[in-house]
Amino acid sequence: MAALTSPAADSGRDELVDLIQRFVESLAEVCERLPFHVHREKLRSITTLAALAIAIIFAWNFLHPSNLQLTLGQLVRQRLCEGRKVTCRLLGVILEETSPEEIQKHATVRSSVLEVLLEIAKHCDLYLMERILDDEARVLSTLKDAGVFTSGGLVTDKVLFCSTENGCSSFVRQLEPDWHIDSNPEIIFPLARFIKYELYISPSRPERTASNVFTSTSLEQFFGVSA
Repeated sequence: MAALTSPAADSGRDELVDLIQRFVESLAEVCERLPFHVHREKLRSITTLAALAIAIIFAWNFLHPSNLQLTLGQLVRQRLCEGRKVTCRLLGVILEETSPEEIQKHATVRSSVLEVLLEIAKHCDLYLMERILDDEARVLSTLKDAGVFTSGGLVTDKVLFCSTENGCSSFVRQLEPDWHIDSNPEIIFPLARFIKYELYISPSRPERTASNVFTSTSLEQFFGVSA
């Protein structure tokens, strides 16, 4: 089946062909009026190269238009490759804390990640999860106070808790998301063969990763949002 092109693309192509033809004709006329003789073969080579140079410049501009300012929602959909279901760990990604022991004392939502998180919840079926010891109520209260449940896309029933790291892996396997986001390499890398895409949140880039595992220092940085 032949590929379909838009009217705008066809119009741009026709304008480019017409411009090149007119340029070649004008160049030929100028060369014929010169007081010295120009060999026809040389003239043909010159006009061909000139036409080729113009075609390359126009093709580059056509294929690489000036970047438009995308909204955060557009960035989220673009970076997630239109994925519809996302699972995400809390520790080290959404929360400042990085261990279950720290959560026993306090839990703090990273302010810079909130906007991105809410945007993901708008466009995706988002589930949050974490391994905790005995402080489920504290975590839910912290998320609620930060405004995580205000968009309507994320509810408390989609925040899952377990007591082991294997429990988190099981959640991900059962939910079968398009993307899983995690700060624990012991979960990210074993799951790579089961999940379409993964995002590993880490301050340092691992030496080797699977082709479907992306790395970023933070969730917001992955979407181009400054902290």
